Amino acid sequence: MNVIPTALPEVLIIEPKVFGDARGFFMESWTEPKFNAACGYDVRFVQDNHSRSSQGVLRGLHFQLPPHAQGKLVRCTAGAVFDVAVDMRRSSANFGKWVGVELTGENHRQLWIPPGFAHGFLVLSETADFLYKTTDLYAPQAEGSVRWDDPAIGIDWPKLGVEFKLAEKDAKAPLLADAKSFD
Repeated sequence: MNVIPTALPEVLIIEPKVFGDARGFFMESWTEPKFNAACGYDVRFVQDNHSRSSQGVLRGLHFQLPPHAQGKLVRCTAGAVFDVAVDMRRSSANFGKWVGVELTGENHRQLWIPPGFAHGFLVLSETADFLYKTTDLYAPQAEGSVRWDDPAIGIDWPKLGVEFKLAEKDAKAPLLADAKSFD
């Protein structure tokens, strides 16, 4: 496994070792000891989620606050997404900063988004299957969100030539200045 730091040091790109031949490929998508060594602390996943979305669907930016803060290990198994993490820790020098990575079924890349960060993605392909492991169970009472198009964050979302499709709660999410946050 290859680990690539991003501009937000806690957010990591994980590139599993892929073994391929004429029959297809094999890879370990997650191995606890290797993953924990890569991120520098023990991570315990308690839930797996799978979503399928069509082109132009934008999900996020979501997070959960303590005591149910979630870390997420995310990947796209079919299609392509632009995946984003935003630092939501007010005490961080990187508060409100973001990183974005293209995840595809072909590049097998994963993104580790630790607790304290909002997460969202935009579907680039006709459809995309998106899988993610979480370090805590979904807890609606701990849910937080921030606007996907907040100019204070300034995410440079890819231009698709189609209108983005958002859930009502994502379209009405608060701006960074008004959003719940960590610390």
